[in-house]
Amino acid sequence: MSQRMTIGCACGHTRLEVAGSPILVSECLCNSCRAAAARLAKLPNARSMLTAYDATPTAEYRKDRVGIVAGAESLREFRLKPEAGSRRIIATCCNTPVFLEMKGAHWLSLYLHLWPEETRPKATLRTMTGDLPDASSLPADIPNLKTHTVSFYMKLLGAWIAMGFRNPKITTAGTIDA
Repeated sequence: MSQRMTIGCACGHTRLEVAGSPILVSECLCNSCRAAAARLAKLPNARSMLTAYDATPTAEYRKDRVGIVAGAESLREFRLKPEAGSRRIIATCCNTPVFLEMKGAHWLSLYLHLWPEETRPKATLRTMTGDLPDASSLPADIPNLKTHTVSFYMKLLGAWIAMGFRNPKITTAGTIDA
């Protein structure tokens, strides 16, 4: 786990350090990710995090392998609905989406646009394509899965076991509406 990398928001104010390799790298096409991305892209100076075919690319990392090294005061949470079980964390210095956190999860889904293009992890699968009205136009370069698979959940479970079933808490400096 000696491999460490610093990644960050578009303006460079908010930076995170990731250690080791991600649990997995995926592109999500669920309704929630697409709706959140569309709303967040409307924030001032924000850029869309979606691919050309509306997928949200992320690297899933154990929480204990992600550290906020600068800009923590700029981090705000966004929820599609107040009661939503997931929250997206935004760096408000430049309105860059940073990661998705599911309620009770031991991992973070870090958005791939945080990495420089030349070091960006490559997705190995697309998931939740069943939420699309027509998935036939998706590229066939990686598997296009209708839902999350048992293998997907087994990788997450393996990471949690390796963490000793811990779930570090991530705090933010408030909320944001989009």
